[in-house]
Amino acid sequence: MADAPRERSPFLGLLPLPERTAVVQALRTETVGGLVLLAAALVALVWANTPWNGTYEQIRDFHFGIPALGLDLSVQHWTADGLLALFFLVAGIELKRELVVGELRTPATAALPVIAALCGMIVPAALYAATVTAGGGSMEGWAVPMATDIAFALAVLAVLSTHLPAALRAFLLTLAVVDDLGAILIIAVFFTDDLNLPALGGALACLVAFHLLQRFRVRGWWWYVPLGVATWVLMYNGGVHATVAGVAIGLILRTTRDEGETASPAERTSHLLHPVSAGVAVPLFALFAAGVGVSAAALGEVFTRPEPLGVVIGLVVGKTLGIFAGTYLAARFTRAKLNPDLAWADVLALSVLAGIGFTVALLIGELAFPDPAVSEQVKAAVLTGSLLAAVLAAALIKRRNTVYRRLYEEETRDDDQDGIPDVYQRAGAAER
Repeated sequence: MADAPRERSPFLGLLPLPERTAVVQALRTETVGGLVLLAAALVALVWANTPWNGTYEQIRDFHFGIPALGLDLSVQHWTADGLLALFFLVAGIELKRELVVGELRTPATAALPVIAALCGMIVPAALYAATVTAGGGSMEGWAVPMATDIAFALAVLAVLSTHLPAALRAFLLTLAVVDDLGAILIIAVFFTDDLNLPALGGALACLVAFHLLQRFRVRGWWWYVPLGVATWVLMYNGGVHATVAGVAIGLILRTTRDEGETASPAERTSHLLHPVSAGVAVPLFALFAAGVGVSAAALGEVFTRPEPLGVVIGLVVGKTLGIFAGTYLAARFTRAKLNPDLAWADVLALSVLAGIGFTVALLIGELAFPDPAVSEQVKAAVLTGSLLAAVLAAALIKRRNTVYRRLYEEETRDDDQDGIPDVYQRAGAAER
């Protein structure tokens, strides 16, 4: 008698308690950070379009540092190269946790978010390339529309939804981990200056020392903080974007707990730095990156010049098509399947929401277009595309939230006093 086919593993089904706790904590921090990020971006836009815009530019372009170490950067570059290293350090820790103890540790559960994220990067880049090729523009910005801003996206979810299933937020978080890895690799491989091999060798030696300290369970921040700063300085002077130092250290930190430990080094570091990253580092980067002059002429250039138009199309159309199609293909042709709490309409709303490409998209735009005039156009395109994606996603999310609220109210009326509503499974099954 033939063996019965094995049941496919649901993506983000009922997770163990430590996993659920980790996801909830990350969601709460990113949601609050996203609201702070939104406020910082609005302040930057308003400030840059008032009579006091000269003060904004003076602060943004003010240089300081330690010239002897090759560090003489503007405030804007300190936030992009320095503070964002904290953001990528936290991203590296989250990625390591997912790879070691999370949803990416086995092929069956990793297939769906990995394929969805890869398609969500490839399709926007392809649409950008097609747009600029047709318009005779520059291919330099192909990577700009590939990144999703998880903090902004989760903030939109937090503001608009009260009845959406928790699996939708967890889906977005796991998708963003893979998306962040792709952005980090793109920055490291394609956006490097002339390489300084001795400096890069020194950075590598620091990372090896960091690994050995972790392996031999050496404790004490006085070992790790100076070593991390040295790695960042050497990486910057080596010609590789300094944020790569952050993610490299995050991947090295130990995520598993030894016997008797209440938290691993990665957990302790993330607990300490996650609020700083989400509430300080990323908003300050946004404050000095999103200050774009907005005028009728500038907005017209977003939709008439090939580079900014390619960015808008990539974010709004490319992300939606890529993530939705990738999720469907993964659910159709791999052992992974969509969580039963979710309907395909939920995935569509999430795919549109992923078109918010604020933080990393602005960073890649600055790296891709050193010319200030073109860079300003691309920044305006990132802001425009992210706003369009947010508005469209908001409409879809509100509709889905209304559906789930109505089903919840119907179930609570029909259930017995001790009954537990099962509205999410019903909503998902009804739409498949």
